[in-house]
Amino acid sequence: MPGQCLHSLSQHSAKVLGVAFSPDGQQLASCGADQTIQLWEVATGAPLQTLVGHDSRVWSVAFSPDGRALASGSTDQTVRLWDVATGKCCPVIKGHSNWVFAVAFSPDGTRLASAAHDHTLRIWDVATGDCLQICEGHQHLVSSLAFSADGGAIATGS
Repeated sequence: MPGQCLHSLSQHSAKVLGVAFSPDGQQLASCGADQTIQLWEVATGAPLQTLVGHDSRVWSVAFSPDGRALASGSTDQTVRLWDVATGKCCPVIKGHSNWVFAVAFSPDGTRLASAAHDHTLRIWDVATGDCLQICEGHQHLVSSLAFSADGGAIATGS
């Protein structure tokens, strides 16, 4: 029924700051001030695994288009890529000089964008973790971002 609460998920020990559904809708990721990422089974609300590795609040999570990877951004100034099947952190991506508020994969899954308190948007190569581009111009922190459907443009909010 529309508008009905399906599950109340309460594994986090502090504020929940971000959520994302997997592309197939089978899993939900949540992240929070407790420095963790929780993966949940959508159908039952059962916790699947806890991802630990950030040293501070985790503000955002995003699944890759194929659902095999999860990206996270944190106040520890890093972006992390996680293998959803194993829960292992793949590369730790460093480059921002302040809190990372938002992450998003390009539609083809080859690039990852991150938005931060350092007033920048950065674009990363998912395979290598290399920074491909730094976009500047905002006068304040960049708190949100989204790729266009064809991956040719990125919108940011500040």
